[in-house]
Amino acid sequence: MATLKEISAELGLSVATVSRALNGFPEVNVKTRTKVQETAARLGYKPNRVAQRLVTGRSGMVGMIVKIKPDMSADQTFFEILTGLTAALSAHDVDLVLAVDQGGDPVKPYEKMLERDILDGFILNASAPNDPRVDFLLKMGIPFVLHGQDRFDPQYPFYDIDNRAVSADGVNMLEALGHRTIALINGGLHHAFAVERLAGFEEAMTSRGLDVVVENGAVLETHGYMAALNMLNGAAPPTAFMCASTVVADGVIRAIRDRGLRVPEDVSVMAHDDALPLTRAINFDPALTVTRAPLRDACGPLADILTDHLQGKPLKECQVLVKAELIVRGSTGPAPKEKSC
Repeated sequence: MATLKEISAELGLSVATVSRALNGFPEVNVKTRTKVQETAARLGYKPNRVAQRLVTGRSGMVGMIVKIKPDMSADQTFFEILTGLTAALSAHDVDLVLAVDQGGDPVKPYEKMLERDILDGFILNASAPNDPRVDFLLKMGIPFVLHGQDRFDPQYPFYDIDNRAVSADGVNMLEALGHRTIALINGGLHHAFAVERLAGFEEAMTSRGLDVVVENGAVLETHGYMAALNMLNGAAPPTAFMCASTVVADGVIRAIRDRGLRVPEDVSVMAHDDALPLTRAINFDPALTVTRAPLRDACGPLADILTDHLQGKPLKECQVLVKAELIVRGSTGPAPKEKSC
């Protein structure tokens, strides 16, 4: 395993310059820093964590606290996201320290981890409106990146999809197909993404003079089924459903078929797709129209943004908002023609 002295001898640079380059100091120009990093990788250099912290004040470790259900189950993407984040952070020579939270106080686990004084920052997921974790970390001056946004004009690093556009794009497409009665089966409003999708849906519908039909609730197949069944039994049943996820869409389609209706001839269905392994949109029959933004695609950007933030990049360069891709498949079609009396 190579040492700093061997790298400096190889490149004809001082040990101090090599150390600064490997630790991301801004006074080392990009060309030199890249050359040092490439040489270190070629020679098999591995940094000494203790020495690194003494030089930079950083440990090379970031934390993530995951909320686990009382039955100790996690969602479908848990292990995929965990491995993706670990790999993405490893590319920056940063380790992920994981902890679980089963308590009622969302801030307590962060207080406990900070007592150990071993972390450079945090990756936060599952953002809530006006998230108390955000307020706590901002008050303490602890670096973090949030997957999502919890407030208007956030003053912290984040990576998020444009959830208002998710709803607006769905309404635009369905209205163009002639649908006038469109329902949103949304997530619970304790999730920031659900609040934003509701706002986008309300804006898109009211701007067209259409009635807003919404059911907020848990992102579960049973929620989709019961909400859709109740709406389909109403006086003005929807001709199209927009669903919070493919899991919800699964329940909605089952309700439609239990009413003796067809997808998409009688009722169109679309969903937001986080590429859940057990409910892939392409495997639905018919294949499901989606606004697609896989959760795993957030792993690399979250790791990049947090490391950039730790290295002092301006806040605006550490805030990324992306648009979900609209993929039209067989579950959506023209609105059914009104039957004449």
